[in-house]
Amino acid sequence: MPLVPLRPVLDATVKYGYAQGAFNVNAVAQAEAVIAVHEMFRSPAILQGADLANAFMGGRVDFQNGTLEDKKKGARNIAEAVKKFAADSPIPVVLHLDHGKNFDSCVAAIEGGYTSVMIDGSSLPFDENVELTREVVKYAHARGVSVEGELGVLAGVEDHVFAANSTYTNPLSAIEFFKKTGVDALAISYGTMHGASKGKNVKLRREIPIAIKECMNHEGIQGALVSHGSSTVPRYIVDEINALGGSIQNAYGISKEELKAAIPCGIGKINVDTDIRLAVTRNFRELFRDHPELKDDPKVGGIWKLLDEKRDAFDPRAFLAPIMDTVMYGTGDEGSVALITDAMRRGVKEAVVDPAFIKEMLVAVAKNWNGSDSGKVELQALLPEGERKKLDAAFEESAKELLAAGVEVGWSKEVKTGFKVGAKEGGYYISFADADIEALLAEYLRDKVFQLLFKA
Repeated sequence: MPLVPLRPVLDATVKYGYAQGAFNVNAVAQAEAVIAVHEMFRSPAILQGADLANAFMGGRVDFQNGTLEDKKKGARNIAEAVKKFAADSPIPVVLHLDHGKNFDSCVAAIEGGYTSVMIDGSSLPFDENVELTREVVKYAHARGVSVEGELGVLAGVEDHVFAANSTYTNPLSAIEFFKKTGVDALAISYGTMHGASKGKNVKLRREIPIAIKECMNHEGIQGALVSHGSSTVPRYIVDEINALGGSIQNAYGISKEELKAAIPCGIGKINVDTDIRLAVTRNFRELFRDHPELKDDPKVGGIWKLLDEKRDAFDPRAFLAPIMDTVMYGTGDEGSVALITDAMRRGVKEAVVDPAFIKEMLVAVAKNWNGSDSGKVELQALLPEGERKKLDAAFEESAKELLAAGVEVGWSKEVKTGFKVGAKEGGYYISFADADIEALLAEYLRDKVFQLLFKA
């Protein structure tokens, strides 16, 4: 289907009280992987290209110095790729500009094909931030494009966003900002941080989004709150990178528990970037360890050279200069290059897939299969064999809980996306990847679970 604006996707999060993940991509292969995972869950997908990601996708290897022309070219490249993948997809797909630096950057993204933009005026005085954001809103809304603003300052580093200290968002200022700008969504500062070094044991100030949402409800303001700097920075991936020759220090993320606790407080969109960067970088290092002959390969050997030189780097853009045509257009994805792009896709999928969510869905189905008597019929869930490497460990940890709910997990090459559930040895399975699943499951699922799985 055609790309959609951000607003209707976030309106659903407000109505049903959940949060939508938004994932930053820096290559055609990464965009493809994000959409594939969301198809697995029949969920809308929000793909994000940062302002400087557009410069990189325009062929500017030193993307920090990217020009407006670079950004225009890159916006067209990523938009064309995402449109192609979305056209054959059954899910709504949003292409959103992350941290637009100025009005011209937002215009470049919109003209390139983005359906949503963020204008980051958080470093400006309040009145100047309002004026800049209002200008972008006027231009974007006239073209059917959603707008996200930012109020408050997040500490950390992400592309051209640098801040030593956080400034929390004032709830009353947030209400004034919504009223004066007309933004569809607002990124707030409530304790998250950009980058991989977020500090240990981060505690989010959930009272900030609570206060903002209460005031929004009182004033009748429609809009969503956004959490930036929300990557979890998995410790196991950092350790694996360092064991493979990397040197990443002081890397800590926001715990999933903290993020989940923030959702009922009013957070409707959660941005993820660093987790993808880490997983892809780890996969690159694993690839060259397992296939040392690639270090001298004429097409991808240069990637290894950059990995070896930049041991403290974890942004894939630092290593991808030798295959920029593949990055920008998806061309030349064969042979040794295909191994690199496969490593990118797998890294993205690992960062995007939440095995805990799959587990919760399976438990919910099991409990509602037999009403209150959850153990009456033993069920078997079949998951994609192709995803087993990523999911096996997670489901091994959840085995007791799933078995207690009456679900045995198995793997099948016939299952490409989603999963199938049926009575154990019963020979009949309901596929959670079929287009008609909504009508089929409505017959027996409790209304609350039905709403959770399909209407939210």
